Amino acid sequence: MNDSGNLRDSDIQKKIDHEIRMRDGACKLLAACSQRDQALEAAKSLQTCSTRIMAYMSELQRMKEAQVMQNIPRRSSDVGPMDDRLPCKGKVAISDLRIPLMWKDTEYFKNKGELHRCAVFCLLHLGGEIFDTDMVIVDRTLTDICFDNPIIFSDAGPGFQLHVELYSCCFEEDYSTGSTPRKLASKLSSSLGRSAGKKLRAAMESGPGSPVSNGGASPLLLPVPSVQGPKYHLLAHTTLSLSHVQDSFRTHDLTISGNEECSYWLPLYGSMCCRLVAQPNCMTQRMMSGWLKVRQCGGDPQSWSKVFAVLKGTSLFCYHRQEDVETNIEPVFTIGINKETRIRASDKDPHSKAQNICISNQYGGEEVTHTLTTESREDTHGWMEAFWQHFYDMSQWRQCCDDVMKIELPSPRKPAPITPKQGSLYHEMAPLAAPSCEGLLLQDNAVSAEIRALLSSYYSDSY
Repeated sequence: MNDSGNLRDSDIQKKIDHEIRMRDGACKLLAACSQRDQALEAAKSLQTCSTRIMAYMSELQRMKEAQVMQNIPRRSSDVGPMDDRLPCKGKVAISDLRIPLMWKDTEYFKNKGELHRCAVFCLLHLGGEIFDTDMVIVDRTLTDICFDNPIIFSDAGPGFQLHVELYSCCFEEDYSTGSTPRKLASKLSSSLGRSAGKKLRAAMESGPGSPVSNGGASPLLLPVPSVQGPKYHLLAHTTLSLSHVQDSFRTHDLTISGNEECSYWLPLYGSMCCRLVAQPNCMTQRMMSGWLKVRQCGGDPQSWSKVFAVLKGTSLFCYHRQEDVETNIEPVFTIGINKETRIRASDKDPHSKAQNICISNQYGGEEVTHTLTTESREDTHGWMEAFWQHFYDMSQWRQCCDDVMKIELPSPRKPAPITPKQGSLYHEMAPLAAPSCEGLLLQDNAVSAEIRALLSSYYSDSY
């Protein structure tokens, strides 16, 4: 395995270890919660961590299988013409997510019957990137489940599969454990004895020899402890791909998993509305740049303009100076580079080291050709390769390369609201740092510090 492969394995291993620690922390928070909202948020974090762990494990397995296949020698009969060209990556963004509800007339218009409420959120994952939405409380007063904040995936290929999963949990069920924070602290303190404390710290640290990292090898997934409290269930799901990308609001089919007998059930229409857009890197980033001499169509055959050219999006931008690119000065002129453009290289002079590159476009039924000249054959080869790669990227990303689709940046996620009376679990536990029994001073201090560190890590990573 090469160094880059080892580095990627190490990065994924660190992500897995982190999510395992966060999952264990979410279990402890769920057992500790005395407020319904806190318990629902902790259960949501538990579900998110578990999904991320499974996704990272699958990614790690795929990488190892690919590395094994690369090391297997191929027979001569297997060798044939192969195109090793890969399409560029890009950003995929989903926003304005709406899931319509279909309440009965007696429930929505006449407000009759028992009020049924559920806590819902969405998990969205594409490859190794997994995001969750805010939690929303849904009842018959709502006609749509709305998740407004855009979610951006930054490492997508044109063959991406974006999985959208809607999770639901009945809000009315009683999840309280009947323990006050002080009773809880006493319970946790007694459970974190010297021996158990060492095991807990070993499990929480991802060093060699720990149950999590398994001595630096593939991680051993510790089973999720059975914790009393709310549990989210998959209510509906769908998968979106490149064919669903369009710079407008569209409706997509949902596959519903629950039924009316489930406590977490909600009357879904079976559809989901959203705006799904993509920005391939070839449309937003500089794919090639350098000095060229350009002769415009119809100009003097001996009249050449020296320009600094930049290949990006659907144009070859030509500037007088290289500095003009960084200062956002308008280019002197642009040459169209799109799916209909024809490009060919030809010798300018048999005795010359340089070549001509001819770029032809159709404008109103008339063919317009620009001729480029490079300084050497190596430069010509570099530019031609950049053009072929650009055309290949456009062919793979298809409609995403017609125009640059706009992606709105997400607004900062707001922390969960905290009422002055109850506060967060972290603040409820803070006063317990000073134990009343002097004989248990050192043990209680260590336990309280560990609990506070766990809670602080959970809240900081969640927001």
